[in-house]
Amino acid sequence: MSTDSLESKQWKTRRKSASSIFNGPIIRRAFVDSLRKLDPRWQLKNPVMFVVEIGSVITTVEFFRYLFTGPSSETLFVLGVTIWLWFTVIFANFAEAMAEGRGKAQADTLRKTRTTTMAKRLKQGKRQADYQEVAAPDLRKGDFVLVEAGDVIPGDGDVIEGVASVDESAITGESAPVIRESGGDRSAVTGGTRVLSDWIVVQISANPGETFLDRMIALVEGAARQKTPNEIALNILLASLTIIFLLAVVTLEPFAIYSHSPVSITTLVALLVCLIPTTIGGLLSAIGIAGMDRMVQRNVLAMSGRAVEAAGDVDVLLLDKTGTITLGNRMASRFVPLNGVDEKELAHAALLSSLADETPEGRSIVALANERYGLHEDTHSDATFVPFSAQTRMSGVDLNGHADGSVYAVRKGAAESVMNYVKDLGGSAGDELQELVNSIARGGSTPLVVAESHGTDHHGLTKKDAKVLGVIELKDIVKGGMRERFDQLRRMGIRTVMITGDNPLTAAAIAKEAGVDDFLAQATPETKMQLIREQQAGGRLVAMTGDGTNDAPALAQADVGVAMNTGTQAAKEAANMVDLDSNPTKLIEVVEVGKQLLMTRGALTTFSIANDVAKYFAIIPAMFTVAFPELGALNIMHLATPHSAILSAVIFNALIIIALVPLALRGVTYRPLGAGPLLRRNLLIYGLGGLIVPFVGIKLIDLLLVLLHLA
Repeated sequence: MSTDSLESKQWKTRRKSASSIFNGPIIRRAFVDSLRKLDPRWQLKNPVMFVVEIGSVITTVEFFRYLFTGPSSETLFVLGVTIWLWFTVIFANFAEAMAEGRGKAQADTLRKTRTTTMAKRLKQGKRQADYQEVAAPDLRKGDFVLVEAGDVIPGDGDVIEGVASVDESAITGESAPVIRESGGDRSAVTGGTRVLSDWIVVQISANPGETFLDRMIALVEGAARQKTPNEIALNILLASLTIIFLLAVVTLEPFAIYSHSPVSITTLVALLVCLIPTTIGGLLSAIGIAGMDRMVQRNVLAMSGRAVEAAGDVDVLLLDKTGTITLGNRMASRFVPLNGVDEKELAHAALLSSLADETPEGRSIVALANERYGLHEDTHSDATFVPFSAQTRMSGVDLNGHADGSVYAVRKGAAESVMNYVKDLGGSAGDELQELVNSIARGGSTPLVVAESHGTDHHGLTKKDAKVLGVIELKDIVKGGMRERFDQLRRMGIRTVMITGDNPLTAAAIAKEAGVDDFLAQATPETKMQLIREQQAGGRLVAMTGDGTNDAPALAQADVGVAMNTGTQAAKEAANMVDLDSNPTKLIEVVEVGKQLLMTRGALTTFSIANDVAKYFAIIPAMFTVAFPELGALNIMHLATPHSAILSAVIFNALIIIALVPLALRGVTYRPLGAGPLLRRNLLIYGLGGLIVPFVGIKLIDLLLVLLHLA
């Protein structure tokens, strides 16, 4: 087995170990951290648990007072309540520390990828220039470095020269090397990865401490996690409920004194702690951290918890056709000339227009011309290449220096763009071309039209001799299982829109085969932005994927923008998530993780509020049955004694937090159902369960206390 493969497997093993809930090192670290979090300054961030900690301090003082002045039975009761109140705070801290601990374990794994790297900093930004060896931390944004076979890439950047095979297992966990090259959407490289063959010149795009790896470590550790709007809103609700119950409990003391049945401070504190929503209060932070952690487990780096939440509320998914819905390897399959044009002539023109085209499609055209007619890539010193752009949707070449001073120009691209180009030069595109384009498009293939022109003006063109030669057919295949996945999204209430640069007929054929709800054909950066804004204006949340610089505006505008790790730096900076696997279909998993986060928070909030009702029936009768025997009718659980009832409720209140930690970290199992069925299922399982479980649990604890003669 190769070293690379072994390292990758070790990385995955460590990550799987880190993601396991019952992991020894994580549990030990979490236990220590849960004690550190007893600091009141930390507890202030969580109003509910801060109140519980204050109550624990009060009952601790009460215990020491009773230790010297009170009866032994009352002292043991106060001690029991005090211990379990402290456990309640510690268990809540433990849940948060466990969620953070899994992130810290992953961060430790990432730190191991760092090495003391020396960089070959170039003086002129070219491989041929002299270089100076400097330490990687000395590099700054804008520096140029040469990275050769065997070298570790010293920092994040973009390839500006060369092409190389790169091992990215340190970041993605995948041992299979990837190609990184200048130009296009595969130019971004990440610091800490290693060049396996050839060489590249990289322009550094981040200063030390701001690299992708630095950001990734900070995010998975939770250091950079900010509370989301939903968390803040829920915290306000929980704090409001806590204040309301605090006021209600305070008023009970004078009522008890008036009824000649004074209630101890310990009992009042126990009642307050059991009535306020301590379960969700103790687990809320852990749920949010675990949501980001589940993204990392899927090799998706979420830049904020807000992005994860937004993914759960997404209504519309925008997906690129190529590489997402189709396999993405559109290859030239045939040359189809118009009447009166020789196929070899068309192939030669297509070859010329593709000499500078570094896309897979361009390379496949060159390969097909070579295979069919033995045509080769000719180098022309007098050639001016016209690169493809999203605006023109054409590329080509202008050949200068003919004996008569004329310029020969070839263009290939989208049918509409090339036809307009020919018409602008005085040429014409007849019905034959339109029928040919439509025929290819209806078959689900992509037609590229090829045209030529001769001219002598300052653009190298005249208003004559412009004509269409024919069409190149590009074939792509829809990925298996896509229709089923889109059906699943539809059941989730999510509308899917395919985005493609193809003409409407090709787009319609692919959309029908894949099963998407709608499509946007002949897409440009402007039309993508317009579509996103239209959807958002209708109150919908939009998610999309992208990897190119031209996708950056749309990624920034979308509520959830997922950039491919192989994409450009601009795309990664504009997005709020980065997919380390560079798999565009990962967007579907991102949505599922987001929905799982929202479902988990909603389910545990429902459970927490519901089980407060049962604890009410345990404590209130115990407090007042001596003064008001008729309240004994509320003791439907038939708890042994008032002290047993109160202590049982406090113990259950603490234990339920620790029992729900695995659910908070793993998340509620998500099923693609509509909002109505999901709500009914949530209320049935966690609402009704939240009512029943405490009755059973408190009664069992009461029986155990009686059995142990502690009540």
